[in-house]
Amino acid sequence: MPTKKPGGLVYLVDDDFAIRDSLSLFIESTGQAVKSFESAEQFLQAYDQEQPGCLLLDVRMPVMSGLDLQDVLLKNNIDIPIIFISGHAEVSDSAKAFRAGAVDFIEKPFDNLVLLERIEEALNKDIDARTEYAEKLKLIHSIDQLTLREKEVLHLIVNNCSSKEVASVLGISSRTVEVHRAHIMEKTHTESITQLLIMIVRYDVVTHLAIRQLPTSDNGH
Repeated sequence: MPTKKPGGLVYLVDDDFAIRDSLSLFIESTGQAVKSFESAEQFLQAYDQEQPGCLLLDVRMPVMSGLDLQDVLLKNNIDIPIIFISGHAEVSDSAKAFRAGAVDFIEKPFDNLVLLERIEEALNKDIDARTEYAEKLKLIHSIDQLTLREKEVLHLIVNNCSSKEVASVLGISSRTVEVHRAHIMEKTHTESITQLLIMIVRYDVVTHLAIRQLPTSDNGH
């Protein structure tokens, strides 16, 4: 198996004991942690949202199918990467799974090496998404530490105002604007306003800057 990021857990849900047993042993032989369940209900009771992982999920199961479980996860905003496995694949099943965000749909019998590659991709996807979310929360927390005036300055900068325009809108000197810019960079741990703007757009936290309506400068800013 290719080098993977540490800390991920593979959840395996399949009502067939032989499949569960053989797959668990094979995946564990690579050093990857696995937890297996015979039903979707058992998985839901045991799933830990704080633990990075991916879900290896059988499509056809009694009571709650794999596709039904995918629907439940979506309704509960649980965004774990899912790899479907099926011995009776139908185009409609795979199409529905992909529309709902599945990372792959593999038919039994499958190539074990291909499966391991898909598992690594899914684990990395979840770990990367969690890292991205943590960085977003960190940025939001930093913005929350800004004073109202600093937020006003940043709000105008995000809306493409130059320092001169910011000064005009807020009725302060350009020098004061530069001081505020320096404080903003310090509190957000960024090296430049450009870097901060890129982060604000990347993590989609523009709406977090929403404050009271500010006047606009004469040129439309």
